[in-house]
Amino acid sequence: MITSIFSKSKPINFLIVFFISLLAFFVAILRFDETELTASYIVKLNLVFLSCYFSILLTDFIVSKNYLSQKSNYEVLFFSLFLLLFPKVFLHLDIILANLFVLLALRRLLSLRSQKELIKKLYDAAFLIGIATLFYFWAILFFVIIFVTLFFHSKNRLEHWFIPLLGLITVAIIAIACSVIFNNDFFSVLNITPHVSFDFSLYNSVQFIVATTLLFSFGIWSSIYYLKAIKKKKKVLRSTYKIVFTACCIAIIIMLLSSIKDGSEFLFLFAPLAIIITNYAEMINEKWFKELFILLMVITPFILLML
Repeated sequence: MITSIFSKSKPINFLIVFFISLLAFFVAILRFDETELTASYIVKLNLVFLSCYFSILLTDFIVSKNYLSQKSNYEVLFFSLFLLLFPKVFLHLDIILANLFVLLALRRLLSLRSQKELIKKLYDAAFLIGIATLFYFWAILFFVIIFVTLFFHSKNRLEHWFIPLLGLITVAIIAIACSVIFNNDFFSVLNITPHVSFDFSLYNSVQFIVATTLLFSFGIWSSIYYLKAIKKKKKVLRSTYKIVFTACCIAIIIMLLSSIKDGSEFLFLFAPLAIIITNYAEMINEKWFKELFILLMVITPFILLML
């Protein structure tokens, strides 16, 4: 039943995903957030939820425009379920906004496949990742994806390799100007102080162990088939699939380095991993196994809510 609903793109799919995301949002606010409700905080909460839901819609846009699935909506379902697995994501507006700008940058980079407006798209992608870095420092690691994309689409144009640096410098100049105007100093707006933590003690709970086990077991299993399937894709699409996998690897590195260890650091992983697991789900020929696979993904977050 679940596979029949999400096997094709339908408006009802986005409504279901909206309510799953809304449930995750309320779980985060009611169970983990102790901030006193004020008018300004309510505005912030609305921004948090809308930004997160827009990230889901943007992921669907990236998938549909770059032929990253067989026109199913599994990726938006998985993204929303990941939010339910790690609801503390909603407590960190900075990470949510950083991830949103990274997804916007990824959208621009994947469109380089058309070989149109390369300079503009490279500049835009670097600029967007620069903005993401202002919200969350480790988003700077996604700058690597720009050069990976250049390797696939513009090996012989040396000048293209300098364009991303201009985009990053532009963000730095704007940030310094804002810092001077509003804070009367040069660097307070720039988020250039990396904080690293390898303390995973907060992961030591039943909910977290089950959630991470589900995420990584399904993710690793799906990645094996995802990488094998790339060879079968059209030549023009192979680089797109490799870029998504690169984004997934960078997200894991960010998760390991992050000083925040409450589940919100997983957010950068949600979109690329949702795409990878979607591709595996679409490969499954046995209907009963596909139903079981997706059902396990669906019921686990809801069971964890009761623990």
